[in-house]
Amino acid sequence: MKFTEFKYERPDFELTKASLEMLLFKLEHSENGEDFMDNFNKINKIRNHVNTMVTLCSIRYSINTKDEFYSKENDYWDEVSPMYTELSTRLYKVVLNSKCKEEIKDKIPNAFMKLAECAVKSFDPKIIPDLQEENRLASRHSKLLASAKIEFDGETYNLSSIGVKMTDNDRSIRERATQAKMAWLEANEAEIDEIYDQMVHVRTKMAQDLGFPSYIELGYLRMSRLDYDAEMVKNYRQQVLKYIVPESMKLFEAQRKSLGLDKLAYYDLNNVFVTGNPKPKGTKDDLIDAANKMYHEMSKETGEFFDVLVEQELFDLESKPGKEGGGYCTDLVDYKVPFIFSNFNGTSGDVDVLTHEAGHALQSYLSMQSITIPECMFPTMESAEIHSMSMEFFAHPWMEYFFKEDAEKYYYSHVADAIKFIPYGVLVDHFQHEVYANPNCSKDERKQMWRKLEKQYLPHKDYTGCDFLERGCWWFQQSHIFHNPFYYIDYTLAQVCALQFWKRAVEKDPKAWSDYIHICKIGGTKTFLEIVKEAGLKSPFADGTVEPIIQFAANYLEKFDISKF
Repeated sequence: MKFTEFKYERPDFELTKASLEMLLFKLEHSENGEDFMDNFNKINKIRNHVNTMVTLCSIRYSINTKDEFYSKENDYWDEVSPMYTELSTRLYKVVLNSKCKEEIKDKIPNAFMKLAECAVKSFDPKIIPDLQEENRLASRHSKLLASAKIEFDGETYNLSSIGVKMTDNDRSIRERATQAKMAWLEANEAEIDEIYDQMVHVRTKMAQDLGFPSYIELGYLRMSRLDYDAEMVKNYRQQVLKYIVPESMKLFEAQRKSLGLDKLAYYDLNNVFVTGNPKPKGTKDDLIDAANKMYHEMSKETGEFFDVLVEQELFDLESKPGKEGGGYCTDLVDYKVPFIFSNFNGTSGDVDVLTHEAGHALQSYLSMQSITIPECMFPTMESAEIHSMSMEFFAHPWMEYFFKEDAEKYYYSHVADAIKFIPYGVLVDHFQHEVYANPNCSKDERKQMWRKLEKQYLPHKDYTGCDFLERGCWWFQQSHIFHNPFYYIDYTLAQVCALQFWKRAVEKDPKAWSDYIHICKIGGTKTFLEIVKEAGLKSPFADGTVEPIIQFAANYLEKFDISKF
C-alpha cells in the first residue's frame, strides 16, 4: 500500500477516552502480571492508532499548509492533543503505582518507567489550556514561515529553496540572495518576535503552575533527559569552548584562504571552495536511485528497508509553495513504516536527507517490527540523532554515486561541517537556557543575549552590512528554538558519538556496523547513556571524550589541500 492510500480518519475523542478509561480501570485492578500486560497492550494498541492518525494528519498538513481539510484537522489536533496527554499521564501513574510492578519489570523496559516519571512530573490537567495555546502558537509560526515568497532575479523562492542561491559560487549572487532572505525575515520581525515572546511566557507560566522555578527544569523533563542534567551540559559546553571552537576557527581561516578573501562575510560562511560547494549530480529520481544502490550494497537490513520506502512512496522531498520548511522523519505505527519529509534545493543537503533522515527511518523501521510500547519505539532525541548522524558517516564510501567528481569535496566539507556545527549547536542550547532563566527580558534584550553568546561560540561571524543580523536575529532561522525548546544540544551530543562511529569505520573496526544496527533495533528501550554504552562509544559528557575525537577529525582534514579543489 502506498502512502497516498493510507486512510486518515479522525478518532472520536469521547469514544476513545471511554475505551481507554475502561482499560485503565482494568489495568489498575489487575490481579497479576499476565492480566496487567494484556490490558497494557490493549491500551497501547489504541494509543498507537491515535498516534498514527495524528501523524498522518501532520505529514499531509506539512506537505501543503494550504490544504483546507488538513489545516482544519491540524487545528483540531492542536486543541485535543493535550487531552490525550492527560490520558497518557493517567496510564503512567497506574503503571508506576501498580501492585504488579515486580511481575512486569522484565516485560516493560526501565526506560519506560523513567519516561513515565518525567511525564507525570511535567503534566497536570490545569495546564491543558496553556498546552493548547503553545500548539496554536507553533502552528501560527509554521504557517507564517511556509507563506514566505522571496522574489529574487525574476523567480519566487521560499525559505528553503532560496538556500541554493545563498551558496552560489558567484559571490554577488549569494550576497544578494542572503540579503533577500534576511529582508523577508526582517519584514516579519515584529510578528516572529511576538510569537516567540508569547511562547516563552506561556511555557514559563506552565512551569510555575507546576511548581518549577523556571521553564528550564520543565523543559528538561519534557525532553526526557533521563540520565543527565543542566550541570553536566554546562561542563560539556566548557569542553566545546576549550577544544572545538579553536579547531573550528582554524577551519574558517582555511576557508577564507581557499576563497581568496580578505575576510569571510556572513554570506560566505557556507561556501568552502573557490570552485563551489559539492553539489549532487542529477535529479531527485537520480538521487533516490543512487541511495537505493547504496543501501542495497551497505547491508541486508538497509536494502530491505529502502525497498519499503520506495515501494510505498514514503517520502516527500521536493520544495513547493505552501510546504513547511525543513526536514524530518516520523513514523506511522499502524503500518510499521517511517516517513521522510524534506525540501530538496540542489545542495549537498539533499544527499544528507537521504542519509541523515534515512538513519532515523532505519532505526524507526527496525524498532517498530518488535516494539509495541509507543514510548519505546523511538528513543529520546539525543539518542535518535546518533542513528541519523552516524548514517551520514557510514555512507561515506558511496558518496561518489551522488557527487561523482566532487566526492572528495564532500568528504572534506562533511567532516569540517561536523566540527563547525558543534559550537553553533551548543550556542542554540546556551541561548535557550538564558532565555528561560530570564523570561521577562525584552525582545531586544533577547537578541543582545544571542549576539553576545554568538561572539563567544562563533567569533568568526562578521555581519558588516546587515544590521538585522548584527542586532542578534540569526536565531529567527532556527525553528527548534520556537517549536522544541532545548531540542538542539541533542545534535551536538550525537555528533560526538557519530564521529566515534566514523573513526571506528575508518579504522576498520569489525564491530562498528553491528553495534550501530544493534542500537537501531533497541529503539528507546534504554536511556541515552545506556545506548552510548551499548554502542561501544564513550559518553560526550565524560572528560577526555571530546578532545581526542575532534583531534582525529582535524588530523583527517589536514590531508586535504582545499585550495586545489
